[in-house]
Amino acid sequence: MNLAQLAEDAKHNPAQLAKDVKDAQVLIQHLTREIRTTSYLLHPPMLDESGLSYALRWYVRGLAERSELDIDLKILENFERLSPEMELVIFRLVQECLTNIHRHSGSKTALIRVVRQADRIYVEIQDHGRGMSQERLAEVQAQGTGVGIRGMRERVRQVHGELTIESNGLGTRIFATLPAKTSASKEQG
Repeated sequence: MNLAQLAEDAKHNPAQLAKDVKDAQVLIQHLTREIRTTSYLLHPPMLDESGLSYALRWYVRGLAERSELDIDLKILENFERLSPEMELVIFRLVQECLTNIHRHSGSKTALIRVVRQADRIYVEIQDHGRGMSQERLAEVQAQGTGVGIRGMRERVRQVHGELTIESNGLGTRIFATLPAKTSASKEQG
């Protein structure tokens, strides 16, 4: 549309042409950033390179800047590496939950905890938004409606974990319990 406007202004309004070119350049720069971010989030290379803790910190920092959401991430900096599959499951779980918080909850804050205890990983994502009605929560718990929630359930199920969703007028809490196979233990066993 902008290019069509440029062509029209070039014919009939040369004075407007410079402004239209500048507007198109700004739009292209914005789209380039969005495409980079989207492609990076499809599979963030730093998840493979630096691990879950670093990748989550990067993602949370970027989302907080773009959304003005105040996100409190609690994960050890030296969180032991897990299998690539498990790290991706946790990353995607956090990503989907934060997307839902940003789009639907109305909350200005989010809390993420990732804790390892013996042979389990516990992932908790919580907001203080409007929550879901009891009817909607029952529907979500029974069927996992919505592409995002179904995707979270399926990812967690594939790694033999459990996903719990709690919600009321004070916010929503997603809690996942996952087996803690490290990348070293997966190679050995």
